[in-house]
Amino acid sequence: ALAEEIFDAGADVITLGNHTYGNRQICDYLDEQPYLLRPLNYPSQQPGQGYVVVDCGRKRVCVANLQGRVGMDYIPSDPFAAADWLLKNVEADLFLVDFHAEATSEKQAMGWHLNGRAAAIWGTHTHVPTADIRVLPGGTGYVTDIGMTGGVDSVIGVRWEQSLNMFRGQLTERFKPSDKNCRVQGAVFEIDEQGKCVNAYRVDVS
Repeated sequence: ALAEEIFDAGADVITLGNHTYGNRQICDYLDEQPYLLRPLNYPSQQPGQGYVVVDCGRKRVCVANLQGRVGMDYIPSDPFAAADWLLKNVEADLFLVDFHAEATSEKQAMGWHLNGRAAAIWGTHTHVPTADIRVLPGGTGYVTDIGMTGGVDSVIGVRWEQSLNMFRGQLTERFKPSDKNCRVQGAVFEIDEQGKCVNAYRVDVS
């Protein structure tokens, strides 16, 4: 239901991450909805797919979802090898990659790995926007983390009181999302006719 709301609002593609299968009722929908992506480097027998090619008229755009391995509870296959497979086997005019990962070092390494080959790569998962948005020398837009959409008066989206209690060793109920000071965070990458990023900037609006 949430995915349908986001699509109805105008999204072309939705990418997921390490909580993809947190609610198993989504499995059938993942197989039915090609524009809702789970990480490409998950086992191939699992529901859903990790990339989709969108025909935008003048360009065919491949959007892909990858998951990192450093500090993550679930260990998928090598995301760098998955990225290489994607670029070698999928026909598209340009590639956009959401790298869902914990470690800033792994995200930066992926940025350099795709430099000059992908039009843009952005990091997700940590919920906190980073200040390093840039265009890499090969013409790839990059940012380590685009942040989140939700209540920023929180601890990575969770009501801060609950998170504080947890860190202090107190019993707490199931985490609830904060609705305080809600903002939309993200990034905009401007891509030229040659599929190179020419400008990149952060989005952070209430």
